[in-house]
Amino acid sequence: MSPYIPYLRADGNKITSENVTDFMKHIDLFENVSLATKLRIIKALPKSDMAIIWFDIWDTQNGSKAKLLINHSFNLGHHIATVRATNMNPGVPQCHNC
Repeated sequence: MSPYIPYLRADGNKITSENVTDFMKHIDLFENVSLATKLRIIKALPKSDMAIIWFDIWDTQNGSKAKLLINHSFNLGHHIATVRATNMNPGVPQCHNC
């Protein structure tokens, strides 16, 4: 199982944050989750065809929504993606390749 998803869609175009956001609306895991910012999508490695998606959510102080998401997997088309946690730094993007 890979934590990455394809950087390119089946039609050859890059995956966009709108593509992923629309897809997430139909996944039960994200039913009560509100995104705090637009998704950020980067290549896993510069020459890779796989992507990492970074997103911030609105949550309670105790992180109850994040706890429900972390380490859960979901299907994104024919691929399996896993939600991973990062350090919380409000207002600071965690993606060092953006």
